Order: sequence, then structure tokens, then C-alpha cells
Amino acid sequence: MGLHPAPPVGPGTPRQPRGLHLRHGPHGALLQLPGRVEPAPVPLAGRREPARRAGAGVNGGSRVVVVGGGVIGLSIAYHLAEAGVDVTLLERGTLGSGASRATADVVRSYFAGNPVSSALAVRSLQAYQAFPDRPGTDLPLRQVGYLILFTEPEQLSAFQADLPAQHAAGVDVRLITVEEARELNPLVGDDTPLLAAAYSPQAYISDTTAIVTAYAQAAEKAGAVLRTGCPVTGIDAQAGRIRTASGEIGADAIICAAGAWSASLVRCAGVDLPLTEPIEQELLTTDPLPPGTPDVPVTLHAATGLLIRVRDGRMLIGMGYPGADREAWRRDVAGRVAEVYPSLAELALHTAVTGLRDASPDRTAFIGHQPGPPAFLYATGFSGHGLCNAPAAGELVRDLYLDQDPGFDVTALAVSPRRTG
Repeated sequence: MGLHPAPPVGPGTPRQPRGLHLRHGPHGALLQLPGRVEPAPVPLAGRREPARRAGAGVNGGSRVVVVGGGVIGLSIAYHLAEAGVDVTLLERGTLGSGASRATADVVRSYFAGNPVSSALAVRSLQAYQAFPDRPGTDLPLRQVGYLILFTEPEQLSAFQADLPAQHAAGVDVRLITVEEARELNPLVGDDTPLLAAAYSPQAYISDTTAIVTAYAQAAEKAGAVLRTGCPVTGIDAQAGRIRTASGEIGADAIICAAGAWSASLVRCAGVDLPLTEPIEQELLTTDPLPPGTPDVPVTLHAATGLLIRVRDGRMLIGMGYPGADREAWRRDVAGRVAEVYPSLAELALHTAVTGLRDASPDRTAFIGHQPGPPAFLYATGFSGHGLCNAPAAGELVRDLYLDQDPGFDVTALAVSPRRTG
């Protein structure tokens, strides 16, 4: 999955639409959202719709409608509004109430074996670091680094094979010794077997709520309208109509950033994305840590997927997904914690947060453009990488909509046999 700059487009050069171009589906298909109770629409106290710019959308509607009010949708709304596009964002619940709520608040650039996500994350990290310079924003980023513990020769081989592509994507990551790893994270048990480790300093503890709030405020300041408590019940992509519980909206373009609820929405538009079923994420937290427990990097035990980081005097823990037998999974997590970090073995584990995530077969986002008018665009399948990819995703969707060079090979984000096979 190498990265290549987009070819230059000069005067007179025919521009080919980027991303995936697929067939239209039947008019008026309804979203099927099993297992979900739709919240009743509620008024947005304190919010008002700004005056429309010239060029408002078809049928008297918004020029662009973004479906989904998580960090991805808000980034898209902000970047489009800042570019002068009339934007309305529709969120079924409250802003950031989906996958953006079930996060470890970690912003990092290194995604092992996935240089495409890493490249998006490098670009996004740069945007996050510049965001606090905007007046009236407060976007905390505390650098802690990202440590990956290797216990098997195959893990080392895979890391070394992946390293050139990661460096080409702009990721700062290197192989370190066992001694260096234990110095970075003294909680790793003396008897825990290690062969080596990887370390990337480009990892930060942030606050997802602060990021959601900052993008929402910036989007509204730029002129976007944000409507919460407004679930989308169906779309007619060919006519540019979005059905909601409180009525229909017309648009020149519809953008799907609905996270775990994207599959039904893109099917309504006739787009065939191989999104897997939504996955429920659960993060655990320990009892308060003993006095003197060191602050450690975000640390991943590669063999088990055990991920830890310190939060508010406790350890926040993730390890894959719970599955059907949640209690068995929690026991497994407790056992892994005791093996890798013996000093934490006596601390009880509690649920910190749960939430649904979207997922793609290769854990890389799908970002693409079905031309119109009305157009249909999508940014989904982030597979837990959304917080790390959000700024870049917003920029890419903006550039696809405006037919501008995104400076990124977006074909790497489209559907292909390599990604689905």
C-alpha cells in the first residue's frame, strides 16, 4: 500500500473524478438500523442558522449535507464551511456520541502494517498541532510516545518489512532494545519475555471531547449549521433528498460520515462498500494506581493487543473487542495485565466506556466521491483510527467535493480487490 503523490493537473488537462465511482441505487431506499432506538428530534438551544451564501442548494436546501456528527463529520463540515460551502450537518444524537465517545484519547501517527492510515495520521497530527493557534480554541496535546513490545520473531520481521513505507509516510518510529523499552515503561515485568520493541515519539494524550467541541465551534463560526437529535431515515441520492424524522432536506451533495451506521446509508446511494458489521468497543480502567506509579508511554503488547495508558491516576486498558462473552473477555484482559505488568495484577478492572465502531476489512478508511449533481461522498470505515485521521479526512473530502488536488493518492482509500480480498 505505497503512497504516491497525485499527478499534477494543468490547464486543459481533463480531470478524472477521484475515489470510487459506482452505480446509483433505487430511489427512496430506507435506512435499516436494527437494534437502535431513534432519539426524538430536539431543538438546538442557543444555535441559529446563519444567512445562506450565494448558490444555495437544490430544492431550497443546503448545498451540502453531512450525515454524522462525530469527529470525522465535524472535521468535514468545518473544512467545507471554511472553504465557503453552505453546509448542514445532521447528527442522530448529540455531537461526538458515537465512536468519538469510546476512545482512549490517543492521537498517534504509527499504525503498524498500515502506511496509508499512518500517512493520514501524520497529516492530521500536523493539523491538530496547528489548531490551537486559532483564536478561542483549546486543544490539549500532551506528548507521551507510543511503545510496542515484541515477543515473537515474526513481529520483528513484519516491523522491519513495514519500516520503509512508514518512514516514507512521514512516521517517526524506530526499533529499540529490550533495555530501552523497560526504561521507557518500568511497569513491564522483569520476567515478561521480550525480544525488542518499537518506539514512536509521535503519540499524544488529548481530549476527544475538546476536539469535538473545537471542531463544532469552528464549523459554526465558519457558517455551518449543526443539527443534533436529527436522525436520517433515508436518502434519495439521485434527487438529492435526505429524509429525517422532522422532514426532508434537499442538497447538491450528500456526505456520509455516519460511522457505525454508514453501511445502510451508503447502500441507499447505491455504493457498495465492504463495511463489516459495527463492532462494540470496550475500554477498562483500574482502581487508583499505587503512589509512585510512573507515567508511561501508550504501550501495546503486540502478541495480545493489550494497550495501556495512564489516565487520571488510573490505568486505561483496551484489548481487542469483547465479543459475545464479555465476562470471559474481561477475565482474559485481567490475566494478560497480570502477565505483562505484575505490579498491576491486584487492581480491579471496571468498564470505562463502550461504543460502536465502524470497520473495514483492512482497517483503513474508505474515502471517495460519486459525482453528481447531486454528488455523494463518503468517509467511513476508520476502524478506530478516526480520531487520528479526522483532520486529514476533512481536508480530503473538501478537496474531492471542490475538485481540487488533495495532495494525496485517494485511490488508496477506494475499494479494490487488494483491500477486500
